Amino acid sequence: MRYINKVDLLIIARNMSLLMIGIGLLCLVPIIVDLIFLEFNAISYLIPALISIFLGVIFAKAFGKYGDKRVRLKHTMMISSLSWLWACIVCASILYLVTGTGIIDCAFECMSALTGSGITIYADVEALPYSILFFRAFQQWIGGLGVVLIIISFVAKPGSASHKLYVSEAREDRIKPSTKATLKNTIIIYFIYTALGIVLYILAGMPIFDAVCNTFSIISTGGMSIKNANIGFYQNDIIYFITMVLMVLGATSFLAHFYIIKTRGRSLIHDSQFQVMICLIAVTSMLIYFASNILPMDILFTVVSAITTTGASIESSTVMGAWPSFVIFIIMMLMLIGGSTGSTVGAIKLNRVISFSRGIYRNLRQIISPRGAVIPNPKSKGKLDDKVATQSGNYITLYCLCIIFTWAAFCLYCHDPFDSLFFSMSMQGNIGLEIGQLSQTMEWPLKIIGMFNMWSGRLEIYPLLITFRAFFEIFKR
Repeated sequence: MRYINKVDLLIIARNMSLLMIGIGLLCLVPIIVDLIFLEFNAISYLIPALISIFLGVIFAKAFGKYGDKRVRLKHTMMISSLSWLWACIVCASILYLVTGTGIIDCAFECMSALTGSGITIYADVEALPYSILFFRAFQQWIGGLGVVLIIISFVAKPGSASHKLYVSEAREDRIKPSTKATLKNTIIIYFIYTALGIVLYILAGMPIFDAVCNTFSIISTGGMSIKNANIGFYQNDIIYFITMVLMVLGATSFLAHFYIIKTRGRSLIHDSQFQVMICLIAVTSMLIYFASNILPMDILFTVVSAITTTGASIESSTVMGAWPSFVIFIIMMLMLIGGSTGSTVGAIKLNRVISFSRGIYRNLRQIISPRGAVIPNPKSKGKLDDKVATQSGNYITLYCLCIIFTWAAFCLYCHDPFDSLFFSMSMQGNIGLEIGQLSQTMEWPLKIIGMFNMWSGRLEIYPLLITFRAFFEIFKR
């Protein structure tokens, strides 16, 4: 039985056309910075951007009659996967034309930026042109909310197709009944927090260009810095605290943010994911403090960076690599969990961990309870659906399998097993922290595997599996 046919592919091509045009337009934005700093690289941005726009227009004209065809979830998942891949290709082409870096390195860098992973292949980022530094930060800012979501919020019509695209980008929470209205309010919240971050950084003494780029990378929980020493470059506790606040805001559900004003902050306090995140930050920070001699600021900043999957740091990777193994283990567990569902974070996400834990607890109670007893398991004000717990368990299993596969590949190339496991978790969770120098030393096959990790981690694996299955169908006799 064939699950994908020619009509499916044409529906995908037609609906990708607007996204290709949108990606091309977004890639024109860094030209403003290029002109301000007189770097004369505008043509390097124009060529890939115009190619993307041109192909999008061609697709829209050629496959226009398929625009009204019924779009199913399988279509939107493939559209989402391919759109992220296309965005990576276009952005990598720009990076290649401006810097002359190898194409695989450019693709890795751009996939890292777009997915909010924050891992860089550049040993000296401060040597890069200002327009590229802005471009990397802008990619993180766009990718934090979602490449597809940013574009469909402006160009897509309300309806089931918009909702399916929304779901395909690992989003479920709705602020409003309409997906279009939800996207509009989400973007408004995102803009407000971005503006707030820029203003706070400037008031703390950060240069305007740095404030813009750092806010883009932090509120999106990307963490890819414009400085070699990351946020540690500024040596300013106020900037560190502002960064931690922005990281927590970025890792909190947009739904909770939306109701903050209406409920006078109670929505945030009563949000189970936010409660668990703050508790984990407090408990693990205290554990690390009593188990090591690390400075309190270093502990708190790293813990917040790990659980919010931002990957920003105030200490170098080599310094972190020398921390006690128990400390690194705790950081790895936080990296595995991640922040709230419906935010900008990667990793497994708190809602899945909570649902899975409650499912285990319910099963334990069923085993020890008298025969025939009904065991309720509350989830907020309702009951825990067995299907939700099962789906959470399935995803966690898939997620861990991806990490194990990448870890095995790094070990095959004789990299340190502990560093490799940490780095594999960092890529799969779109985090960016590392305890060695693997990002600068890994071989090109590992970079390709790493791109898959970051790509699948951002889209939560299933859209990629469906896309690969579709390509298998195409070549199947």
